[in-house]
Amino acid sequence: MRPAPGPAPRPGDPAPDFTLPDTHGTPVHLADLRGETVLVVFYPFAFSGTCTSELCELRDNIEDFETTGVRLLAVSTDPVFSLKAWQEAEGFGFDLLSDFWPHGEAARAYGVLDEEAGNALRGSFLIDADGIVRWSVVYPRGGRRRLEEYRQALAEV
Repeated sequence: MRPAPGPAPRPGDPAPDFTLPDTHGTPVHLADLRGETVLVVFYPFAFSGTCTSELCELRDNIEDFETTGVRLLAVSTDPVFSLKAWQEAEGFGFDLLSDFWPHGEAARAYGVLDEEAGNALRGSFLIDADGIVRWSVVYPRGGRRRLEEYRQALAEV
């Protein structure tokens, strides 16, 4: 039996480290990204309506992140092959990472794994160049993040 997720890291907390494969199977290690600001966006499922809408909105406004030097990492518990197909279908130019195995380990570390459903909740964490969470938001099932929330967070970093 796996432990229940802990509380989500809050601003000022160190960001939990993870290593997850991207859509090519290449490991992405969060600690290797020190020195740059990273936005980690957890979402429930590839190809689902709200997730597609949210990530397409990020795709269509990627310049908001790029001009502020923020690297976007989108994470779900989907397998790599599903994420690769979704990335190709939607033209996402940012990394989609698979938290499939060990199932939900990164989402659990960030306090956003819905243990009963086996998927991540909608949680976003802005991590500074030193690996410290500077902004976060977590929505329960059925919630939806708004682009304006990201823009406000980026303006404060």
